[in-house]
Amino acid sequence: MDKLKQIESFTAVATKGSLTTAALAEGVAPAVIGRRIDALEERLGVKLLLRTTRRITLTHEGSAFLEDCQRLLADLANAEASVSAGGVKASGHVRVTAPAGFGRRHVAPLVPGFVAQHPDVSVSLNLSDRVVDIVNEGFDCAVRVGDLPDSSLVSVRLADNRRLCVAAPAYLARAGTPATPAELTRHACLTLSSDVSQSRGWAFSVDGEIQHLRPGGPLDCNDGQVLHEWCLRGLGIAWRSTWEVEQDVAAGRLQVLLADYAAPANGIYAVFAQRKHLPLRVRLWIDFIKHSFGDPGYWAAAAS
Repeated sequence: MDKLKQIESFTAVATKGSLTTAALAEGVAPAVIGRRIDALEERLGVKLLLRTTRRITLTHEGSAFLEDCQRLLADLANAEASVSAGGVKASGHVRVTAPAGFGRRHVAPLVPGFVAQHPDVSVSLNLSDRVVDIVNEGFDCAVRVGDLPDSSLVSVRLADNRRLCVAAPAYLARAGTPATPAELTRHACLTLSSDVSQSRGWAFSVDGEIQHLRPGGPLDCNDGQVLHEWCLRGLGIAWRSTWEVEQDVAAGRLQVLLADYAAPANGIYAVFAQRKHLPLRVRLWIDFIKHSFGDPGYWAAAAS
């Protein structure tokens, strides 16, 4: 307890810049705060604060130690909150962004359940097929599908995402069925517009190696749902995620092509900024969607 009090007092003085202000906030005499910091410095064997009659400044060691202390106190507060009053207590606002199609089908339906569990938390959901800059645009978390570009962002894998080549029976009856990925060049392929697609192309496993193709066709669009609908109308071949087309495959409205060349699954991720103090409400949101998507029964129900 003495060690914790010392750390709390040091953090309060370092952030408020005053022994007196820190003492008033805790309701003790400034001398008490001063003795705690003296004891902390003696125990550590380093000077953390330079104190004069006019100001208090951090030493180099004090600055480094302050970051660790703030993280420790935040983790302690989160741990206490997670069990206080028999349940998690979180409040505030969470801004989430997700791809339009996946977000409509699999993120938006989860939001009411999350808010029901945490009634003091509000959620804004932004659906967009562009890659949103979550740091500069002020989002707490992004749900992303597919390969992630290298970045300083932190990612948590939520579930596998498999891609399938599919076409309507009407298209195949008219244009034939490709036997290898290379034959896609002779077909009308429905692709995402180049200005929005962040992918290296359609991925296939050929002779044990992953190959990326960029097939083309008379139609492309920046909205995946439109590509899906065009595919259902027999206008070409599409490369879509299983979560989007498996109902149509099961019903016979679409057929899976080139199954022997299917690439390994990529992922569905929660992505957030690198930060030492992730707010409890954001951590709980990530835990919530990870638990939902990690349940095999969730995807079975979604496909039915």
